[in-house]
Amino acid sequence: MHARFLVVVTVVLVLALAAGCSKRAPQNSAPSAASSASASAPGPAAAAPSATAEPDTVSQASAAYDAGAPVAALELERVDGAKLRQRHIERLKSDRSPVTLLKGESALELGQRLCEAVVPSRPKDTPILVKPNLCGFDGFKNTEKSGGDDGVTGRVTDAEFTRGVVRCLKARGHTHITIADGCGNSHEHWQKAVDISGYTAMAAAEQVPLVALDDDGVFDKQGDQPGRPLAISGIEHTRVPTLLMPKLLAETLEHGLFISVPKIKAHRYAVVSLGIKGMQGTVMRSEATPAYNQKWRMHEELKEYLHERKQHQPENRQKYVASLELFAERMVDVLEISLPDVVLAEGVPAMSGDGFQNIRKVPGGIAIGGTNPVLVDRVGAEYLGLWNNAELARELGGHRTSPLIEIAARRYGIELAKPALTGDGVAELAAPRPVFFKAIAPFSLPATAAAAPPLAGAGLAAPAAASASVSAPSLSVAAVLPNDAWLAHAKHVKSAPLIDGQLDAAWAGATPVAWQTDYAGASTGIGTSARFLWNEQGLFVLFELSGAGLNVDTSRPLATERDKLYQEDCVELFLAPDAARREHYYEIELGPLGHFFDLEIDRASKLSRSAWSSQPKIKTTSDAARHTALIEAALTAPELTTALVAGARLPLALYRMEGKAPRQYLAWRPPRTPKPNFHVPEGFGSLLVDF
Repeated sequence: MHARFLVVVTVVLVLALAAGCSKRAPQNSAPSAASSASASAPGPAAAAPSATAEPDTVSQASAAYDAGAPVAALELERVDGAKLRQRHIERLKSDRSPVTLLKGESALELGQRLCEAVVPSRPKDTPILVKPNLCGFDGFKNTEKSGGDDGVTGRVTDAEFTRGVVRCLKARGHTHITIADGCGNSHEHWQKAVDISGYTAMAAAEQVPLVALDDDGVFDKQGDQPGRPLAISGIEHTRVPTLLMPKLLAETLEHGLFISVPKIKAHRYAVVSLGIKGMQGTVMRSEATPAYNQKWRMHEELKEYLHERKQHQPENRQKYVASLELFAERMVDVLEISLPDVVLAEGVPAMSGDGFQNIRKVPGGIAIGGTNPVLVDRVGAEYLGLWNNAELARELGGHRTSPLIEIAARRYGIELAKPALTGDGVAELAAPRPVFFKAIAPFSLPATAAAAPPLAGAGLAAPAAASASVSAPSLSVAAVLPNDAWLAHAKHVKSAPLIDGQLDAAWAGATPVAWQTDYAGASTGIGTSARFLWNEQGLFVLFELSGAGLNVDTSRPLATERDKLYQEDCVELFLAPDAARREHYYEIELGPLGHFFDLEIDRASKLSRSAWSSQPKIKTTSDAARHTALIEAALTAPELTTALVAGARLPLALYRMEGKAPRQYLAWRPPRTPKPNFHVPEGFGSLLVDF
């Protein structure tokens, strides 16, 4: 076919999105019940546990709570939200101070240096609240079963970085320092998180309090209850009218210094998780009890999208983007209420991926700080390769970075193009940044520069290969691709495989890539997988097809090139021999009964040369009753064989046309064009020619 598109195959249905730990959102608008951390605790009573309550699909850590009435007891004290908003909006509109970037390998040293460079001076008796990201992780894992990954490391702010901030403040003479974050879970969950992450030991050693900003009378029963939520007045016309604020934060905003210390990382929903997203850990909502468990309501519209995906309905990307935009509006509303005085972001190292299950170190160490969270986030997004990203815009309805950043900048008139920068780490942004991003929606962005090594001990080992069964090839690319979502491997073999249309021992070591999405990224349930081998004689490929209708004109001879084969059932392989010239590539079409068509394309010079031949040898087997087919081919053209050099990474695209009515245009990496179009070379994946 002459209109093709690339791929995006990501099956993500259950994901943690609240700023805190992995939790779960209710499956319906009136959840049933769930257990609380303490049945005898005073304050608003939690509903009794329900044996039938199902965990939700968004936050993953607790069952649903009875919606009930708003928390009436919170009317006793109020925070003047209108006053806070007025003050904070004025600062957001006027603050254009430089963003500081510092480079280094020591988290402790960078925390101290960034604090010294960015944190404004205050009297020594000023109460200071330091809020790291303690809760934005995947969940607790058994390290013996997960390759050493505890589920927390790499997802939260490094405790040594926060220690550096604390020591900087102590050196200035401050004695009233508190470390706090809000996870939205039980006290037992909080305690385990701070123990694993090293915050319990660090806070004890530095002799500073460590507080959970999650209390509504369920587990924090003693002392001055710093996490007790207070009602907020003057926010009735915002998108977060039911917001509650922890007492400690309200006091700090009134007469203290609020320092946000987020982790620099990609986030599968918000795109990046930095200063703005981190404020989700500072607030609660009053729709139900416990209030701390209602953070999921900040993105409650996502629930319907995830439910549709779970039911294998066609993906509604417009609904996904709309939910993300509304979440962004709400988070910017939260920022107006809970605005930190300064943001000190830790990237030692920063993490690309999705922020939870698929994470990867960004090479080097960086710390990014400033007094305007929007500008800090904008620079942090650039460091992650997620600023002004055209491919991201194609997936997210035109958003070239996190909608949280774009919406905040638009609201406060902040120019994002060229923020003022200072510090010894500014040079890190001089060259295009590598990017690896995996979203909740079925798409990923591959690396555009040398890929970073996987995080040791963080559960990033290559998954097991898909089944070799011809009748049911794997439907999940994520299940068969090691780390890079759009990377296929060609295994080197000494001897060429026998081209006989069989999945024999020669293919045993070739890792398959698989897909079942169409050109728009929608799930079809029609599975295709591909494997590659190579040596000096040629490139060898094997396709496995399920759901095959075998709609090919059998009257046409196999030995003669079949013009317009793409109008019938076939698979397609696009391969560029030079990674620097992606627009010059070869297209090979292979039919399930042995027909073929190939041509050379150079979009830069508008060349389309059907006289070119891949010099193929093709054998197929098929089973009409089981709707399966296997296509095996050797491609021996010199233009291809000379490009097969060990270590080369060649632009690759894989497609399939299937059926008549409806006609399916399937893509390993969907291009998401308005109409089927596979000729989008900037969206090709890669074929790694293995040693």
